[in-house]
Amino acid sequence: MTAVQKAPDWLLDDGLAPDVDNDLLAPLYEGSARGELVLPFCGSCRRPLDLEQPVCDGCGSLERDWLAVEPVGTVHSATVMHRAEPGLVHADGPYPIVDVDLTSGHRLIMTTLEPTRIPPPIGAPVHVAFRFLGGVAIPAAQPTAPSETEATS
Repeated sequence: MTAVQKAPDWLLDDGLAPDVDNDLLAPLYEGSARGELVLPFCGSCRRPLDLEQPVCDGCGSLERDWLAVEPVGTVHSATVMHRAEPGLVHADGPYPIVDVDLTSGHRLIMTTLEPTRIPPPIGAPVHVAFRFLGGVAIPAAQPTAPSETEATS
């Protein structure tokens, strides 16, 4: 299980929180509330699926299973958003958007757990933690230090 941050969201207005009860991604949000990263897999061949992918690219199955995965990965790409939406975005300046390759085979696009103007570099290890938006836990990237063996190689 991973840490769940309970402070008000640093980036978005609570009014942008998803309606968990009526959302296709409800299993993701329910897992996040428990501090678990739960993502979709094909119910037939177990291939990782995109969050809203209805049909498996591998076998054509319509079955989906939501399973807990390790909340770790590496930064595939990152950018800095400079556009502010008054009343919706609370950040007082640019903020990062991070595309993370997870060890489960999934890719998630998210922002960081804590406010920062500098995104983690491509290839950096990250841990997926959770921000709270209107009481709903949502995934957020938390950069981690490389292990000693990685740092010395």
